[in-house]
Amino acid sequence: MNKIAFLVVAAGLAVVSQQQVAFAQQAAPAQGEKKVVRTADDLPTHEYELELKPSEFLDAGEPVFMAFVKQVKANIENELATLDIQDKTTLRDRHSLLAQIALLEGNDAAARTNLEAARRNELKEANRLMIGHVPESMLAGKQAAGEMKLTDPAFIAAFEKSLAGRWSELPWDKVSDQIKQQKGRAELITRELVMGQVKMGLDPVWEQGNKVLSGDMAHALVSMRIALQYQLPLNATIVKVADGIIKKNATESVDTWTPTLATLTGKEGGKPVVVGVWDSGIDAAVFSDNLWTNTKETANGTDDDKNGFVDDLHGIAFDLEDNRIPELLHPVTEMKNDPALVTKHMKGMMDVQASIDSPERKALIAYMRDLDATKSGEFMEDLGLYGNVAHGTHVAGISLSGNPYAKLLGVRLTFDFKSIPRVTPSVEQARKTAANYRATVEYLKAAGVRVVNMSWGGSKQDVETQLEQKGVGKDAAERDALAREIFDTMSKGLREAMASAPEILFVAAAGNSDNNNAFVEFAPSGFNLPNMVTVGAIDSSGKPTSFTTFGDNVTLYANGFEVDSFVPGGGRMKFSGTSMAAPQVTNLVGKMLALKPDLKVAEVIDLLKRGSDPLAGKEGRLVINQKKTIGLLAKPN
Repeated sequence: MNKIAFLVVAAGLAVVSQQQVAFAQQAAPAQGEKKVVRTADDLPTHEYELELKPSEFLDAGEPVFMAFVKQVKANIENELATLDIQDKTTLRDRHSLLAQIALLEGNDAAARTNLEAARRNELKEANRLMIGHVPESMLAGKQAAGEMKLTDPAFIAAFEKSLAGRWSELPWDKVSDQIKQQKGRAELITRELVMGQVKMGLDPVWEQGNKVLSGDMAHALVSMRIALQYQLPLNATIVKVADGIIKKNATESVDTWTPTLATLTGKEGGKPVVVGVWDSGIDAAVFSDNLWTNTKETANGTDDDKNGFVDDLHGIAFDLEDNRIPELLHPVTEMKNDPALVTKHMKGMMDVQASIDSPERKALIAYMRDLDATKSGEFMEDLGLYGNVAHGTHVAGISLSGNPYAKLLGVRLTFDFKSIPRVTPSVEQARKTAANYRATVEYLKAAGVRVVNMSWGGSKQDVETQLEQKGVGKDAAERDALAREIFDTMSKGLREAMASAPEILFVAAAGNSDNNNAFVEFAPSGFNLPNMVTVGAIDSSGKPTSFTTFGDNVTLYANGFEVDSFVPGGGRMKFSGTSMAAPQVTNLVGKMLALKPDLKVAEVIDLLKRGSDPLAGKEGRLVINQKKTIGLLAKPN
């Protein structure tokens, strides 16, 4: 959740999402009986052998590529026929991919049937309203031109007319963000960007995996073929239509979030409260007036207080291999490009993702259009590195805003930013990670931390993907078993560590994969602990974001769209994600505990819920309200 990831998708095609779905071997169900799939781990394993490396295979002739597509299609259709998949998001993604395949096959009826199935399984209204309009408009163009000839003026005219008509009929207040995002993707995506991702992310996997790709990576390859074959030729028209719709409906959304915020002045008689930010690291200098300080330690290269950490003045840190290090802020020395250039264009990338028309956005698009595939891939990695560097500081700024009583304690985890990870997952490494989770929570307890923000996480499939990327395992089944052992070791260690601190409230970000955190076994987002809350994201107008992960335990929501906060060096930038929503809750809890330090964790959670507002149209879901919640502190239960 803490990485800046660029997803290449075919705009509007309702393509398979970046949700990482875990696969496991399963026995065939009895005839006429469907096996129930309750978690992603119950889904079957699929592997695909390619004679060409993926970057070459994307340009393979139609007979060769369609033979591969036929295998993917058969496996998905078999899943749908033999499995009772309980997760609607997975069903949505399967039907979305089948719709893409139908377009490649020229099977218009099948494309429409699968798009309708994808709509039925989409849980978010705005996303559901947007599914299918681009492919349906492509079919309108095909009918007008007599074939799927994207350069034919008759095709383009009919496509544009159909898409403009379809998007114009949608309720703008519900789909404005989605249309703006489609425009941003269409403006940015180039052939070089797509090929750069494939060369850096898929080619090495194929080379290390005996010319075999897993189901997830094969699905991505289909989506990228769609992007190259259909999206790129239509991008200019998609941008034109989106721009017209946006200008026609140009109105400012009503900010219902900001009026609910509360700012403490320091004159309330509050007490200092230690707030932990367990993240990618912080620039301590930015928060010099709000730092927790270990008075038993000095910056001299030794462990003065004998607690196992050297120079831990304001918190603790771990490197990529989970070794203890003193540096709370991740360095930028590994960047291939000038850090100033990357920092400059990070704002542009944020504006593309948030659909903000700015000089920085235009500069980024112009810059990336001049990059070849290799430079494009390297630049995206550098943006990922800067995202990691800035993430923790940004989260900390949100966590402390308007609270002079807060004292920040940082815990740095180091996240990889490379397309192919540098550290190979192993059971031994997982045990080391789990031990560090326990050591971290013990440190937090000893420092008197009351609330901890956790805007990060992972799944078993993340581990399995990393194993495939590093060429580990003779086949998918072996990787599946190893990934399960590794993930369970880390997940158990984290869960037990958090449970050992009932006096600390842990605030977890739900995730940005638009999926069910329990189905994909996302940790810590999917944990159910009495001293933890999981937070989803809305925008400032109160609408759930298109990216927010959901689940039974995601009952609290906060603003996670275009949230302004600090970045290293003291500048400010707007980031989006549930990573930004969770610290809004951490911020409120810090204020509550400053004003009423004797509150127990259960009381804090109760007050959070009682002081929240209902999330419109989502029964049982709540949007935090700082002013109302703080107002409850002076009232009896």
